[in-house]
Amino acid sequence: MKILFTKNIDPTIISKELGEDISVDFVEVIKTNPIKTTPFDLKNFSLIFTSVNGVSSFFKNGFKPSEDFTAKNYNKIYCVGEKTKKELRKHGFGTFKVLKNAETLSKFITNHCQHESFLHFCGNLAISVLDNELPLQNIKYKKVTIYKTEEINPLITEKYHAGVFFSPSGVRSFAKQNSFDGMTLVSIGETTANELRKYVSKPILTSEGNNLISVLRLIKKEIVNKN
Repeated sequence: MKILFTKNIDPTIISKELGEDISVDFVEVIKTNPIKTTPFDLKNFSLIFTSVNGVSSFFKNGFKPSEDFTAKNYNKIYCVGEKTKKELRKHGFGTFKVLKNAETLSKFITNHCQHESFLHFCGNLAISVLDNELPLQNIKYKKVTIYKTEEINPLITEKYHAGVFFSPSGVRSFAKQNSFDGMTLVSIGETTANELRKYVSKPILTSEGNNLISVLRLIKKEIVNKN
């Protein structure tokens, strides 16, 4: 059995979760680079981060949020996924709310945060859920693009039992020169699964958690243990 992961992952983590007998390849399908942005005053804004790259690029550009909850103009921080939360913690910041995907974040903001103004620090290919939904609810929302995602579009000639995808842009990059036929498709979360559904009608194995361990345990349960 051979499994394709569409990004580089520590092989020891794969072996620990899936066992030594599984053959895996890692092929990067996207690359990201920070965009130089002049820091500006964040006062009176709540901040949204939907990726690790958004967090790291935010701090590389020298932005300084206020997390002093006793101050009048502190910044509430909302994020998607545990990895994004952990990246914020690396820089010394906690989160006001962590949601599993952009759809649930959009619903939470719509239901509970009508009077806040939001800045979403993201990449040029950021998913459009928040952009589409929040302004319709008269919620003040603005994207700040602080990193660029480039689709590499590699040609992959090897055949695999399963392919594992981690982002909508990764799905699009793979699809440019490759077919999804003959592979069991595995997705990290519903957002990436929805992108895969634009190309295929077959079932997609979708992890409940937006993290690597959740994906690997799904692969073990649904693919490794059944073959």
